[in-house]
Amino acid sequence: MPTFASLGVPADLVDALSARGIDQAFPVQAATIPDALAGRDVCGKAPTGSGKTIAFGVPLVANVERARPKRPRALVLVPTRELAAQVARELEDLGAQRGCRVHSFYGGVGFDGQLKALRRGVDIAVACPGRLADLVNRGDFRLDGVDLVVVDEADRMADMGFLPEVKRILDQTSDKRQTLLFSATLDGDVDVLVKRYQHNPAVHDVTPPEPDRSLVRHHLWLVDRSERVDLCASIISRRGPTIVFTRTRHGADRLAKQLERAGLGAAAIHGDRSQAQRDRALAAFAGGRVATLVATDVAARGIHVDNVACVIHHDLPADEKDYVHRSGRTGRAGEEGTVIAFVLSDQKKDAAKLERKLDLDTTLVTPNIGLLGDTKPLPRPSRSATKAPTINSTGGSRGNQRPGRRERDAARATGDAPGASGPRRKPRPDSRSGEARPAAGSWYPKSANKGPAGGNGNGHKPSPKPGGTASSGRRPAAAATSGGRGRSGGAPGGGARRNSR
Repeated sequence: MPTFASLGVPADLVDALSARGIDQAFPVQAATIPDALAGRDVCGKAPTGSGKTIAFGVPLVANVERARPKRPRALVLVPTRELAAQVARELEDLGAQRGCRVHSFYGGVGFDGQLKALRRGVDIAVACPGRLADLVNRGDFRLDGVDLVVVDEADRMADMGFLPEVKRILDQTSDKRQTLLFSATLDGDVDVLVKRYQHNPAVHDVTPPEPDRSLVRHHLWLVDRSERVDLCASIISRRGPTIVFTRTRHGADRLAKQLERAGLGAAAIHGDRSQAQRDRALAAFAGGRVATLVATDVAARGIHVDNVACVIHHDLPADEKDYVHRSGRTGRAGEEGTVIAFVLSDQKKDAAKLERKLDLDTTLVTPNIGLLGDTKPLPRPSRSATKAPTINSTGGSRGNQRPGRRERDAARATGDAPGASGPRRKPRPDSRSGEARPAAGSWYPKSANKGPAGGNGNGHKPSPKPGGTASSGRRPAAAATSGGRGRSGGAPGGGARRNSR
């Protein structure tokens, strides 16, 4: 493999990489860095985990100019919050010696820290489309000065429904911009981006060698719905650190609680968790404080945790693409791994299709725990390991942890729209998707139904009803009948609310 110096990387950046033990370039880096440094548009086809961040990070840090307040000069678009945070950390390390100012922008956290960074000046912005669109619409983020753009994980952007927003963002950047695009596939909607926003790009297809499939064992187990929790617990006890994928956010929360009751430490991660909660869950799992990460497909890309021994598909994925992304969390970097998919009796055809399309070296069988080895010592459940903090990662209050509206709407198509922390609100009908609001209290956990005094369970006070209090329907107290005010002279109905508590 070539060295970074031989690719024309500036000496200070070569030294910064070398200080971290990175001396030789991976194939995607060797192929794309020279063209990107020369100012050409680059279109790179490469899978997740191939070293793309350094491939576009080196040209960004080498060529970016100093930014004015609210006018970043370089923009990296990514599909998930976790990937945004990861890319920003990588670019901060790379550009530290040059004083390059890098900041990430995504939903699930407050605006305060992001607005302060923009007012100080951000040279390289790493952003999710939803939150970025909100900042642009508020007038806090100007795109006309952006002349370096990276679209990372473009295929994942398409899967999550972000491409219309990505197009609106790119349309507002400089006409003379340099555009770098990286994706695992270059067909369909991704090809539209390439043709519309890149000019004579240098196209590099970096196909990795066929992985050693013997390192990862795949199992398709025919199970009854009622036995899945016990099977999960047995598998985790034998295999060690495990990521379990569920279809819904509610299912992830429920399974995590069930595993904890079975004596296994577990943390849930999904789109309804604030960024601070997701970070805490990931840190607990990566640090070995819990043995299990229960996740929806929000975690299938953009999250990289080493030494994951097993992946369990508690709910069968929607298609073979999701199966590959989920299963790719184990057996990384030459390590062995185990993948187990639970198949219900009415899913046999889906399992057969999955097996055929992916050419899996397995067949549908009844569970055999004995194949997984002996029971291993695991960390015990700990409330402190996964308890959600009350302050978000930017120092704002819980009430500020709201994702961008477009980010929620676009991601809703995948079943994992990013949500906010604090009192959970029952969703209203979506005028664009026609999605109906679930029945009151249909699946919301008890903790979400505890609103403030006089509240209705949503964190909002209900509208007073004529002739009675809003919270209980009782007749108004005598103190509230004179002029409609309580003894304290507060808002109308105040005394009645006190008496109804």
